[in-house]
Amino acid sequence: MPRETHAIDFSGLIREGDLVVCGQATAEPITLTEALIAQAAQLPPFRMMIGPVFSETFSATCAPNVSFQSYGVIGNARRLAKAGRLDVIPSNYSAFCADFAARRYKADVVLVQLAESGARISASLSNDYVIDAARGARLVIAEVNPDVPLTFGAEWPAEVPIHRRVPARRPPVELASPPLDDVSRRIATHAAGLIADGSTLQFGVGRIPDAILSSLSHARNLGIHSGLINDAVVDLIECGAVTNAEKGIDPGITVTNQVIGTERLYRFVHENKAVSVRPTSYTHGQGVLARINRLVAINSALQVGLDGSVNSETLNGVAVGAIGGQLDFVRGANASPGGRAIIALPATASGGTSRIVARVETVTTPRADVDAIVTEWGVAELRGCGLAERARRMIAIAAPEHRDALLAQLRK
Repeated sequence: MPRETHAIDFSGLIREGDLVVCGQATAEPITLTEALIAQAAQLPPFRMMIGPVFSETFSATCAPNVSFQSYGVIGNARRLAKAGRLDVIPSNYSAFCADFAARRYKADVVLVQLAESGARISASLSNDYVIDAARGARLVIAEVNPDVPLTFGAEWPAEVPIHRRVPARRPPVELASPPLDDVSRRIATHAAGLIADGSTLQFGVGRIPDAILSSLSHARNLGIHSGLINDAVVDLIECGAVTNAEKGIDPGITVTNQVIGTERLYRFVHENKAVSVRPTSYTHGQGVLARINRLVAINSALQVGLDGSVNSETLNGVAVGAIGGQLDFVRGANASPGGRAIIALPATASGGTSRIVARVETVTTPRADVDAIVTEWGVAELRGCGLAERARRMIAIAAPEHRDALLAQLRK
């Protein structure tokens, strides 16, 4: 493709060995990232830091002279990981973001998607590490997208220069909620029994969190303080289940670090003062989370051991997940007055193997921090239990066809 057809010519802008940081998830500036990857073969070798990927920008064979890094393997980043091209940084999300603020990671070039209206400039769909990365970068290139919302809380700092502006050629990335199935609905039924009226919710991306949220329309005075919000949150607000009235902090305000959904969600948050897109130091900060009333952290896993240890990162030695904000929010929920930390997962993997195992291969959330584990077969309340009782409760929520084998492994 001729260079001039691209939105920007990166020749002379990217130097050998540069670390290029781009917005993650739905905040990916795809006009810029697509142009960069298309031109990469003509550029000197450089490094690129990515987060969750929900676009089609990065394929397993793209840009062979580019080395990729991320704090986890989420969404289409799995293509790079499967090809052995993604170096995973095993870090809690809060620490990963803080490392940019502390300049442990030094970005050279930052690509960001912005909303702009008059004097107002907003990072829009995400208030993550990109702003801190931009503070010390040699070059900040902004994709100004008229289709992304102006959000409160994510205002672009006036002291951080934007060196070049490029008009967006594409609407923002969207991520629709996956269809629910019988297993996710059964998990949601069990998990909903742990969520009292007046609870404040944190949750991630995926079928199970969506199923749990969709099961809470009957609840009252729920709040939201989460690493992300999605379209299911709009449903809960519109039906009156979420009022944010009893959170203890930020009354009446839905607080999030990222906005990940569809155009419906983007319209909802546009200039909506009842939604605040806050920095990671606030959304994931332990001192903040401990002040929230009845914080319920809802996270998923790849495996859970009989002792309660949680693995959300690897299978058969291969990185297929992420630490993300799981441990941040599990510990925050444990510190919250009346809080609960829920790990919800199907009892079996797609191939029929058990997700409840004798020992996990990687510990993401240590057994000392675990509260409740939920599968489609029930709830294992683990807080305060000894190892023998934990094993008994975990086997009880494993798939029936795997319980005898787990019991035999326990006896060994």
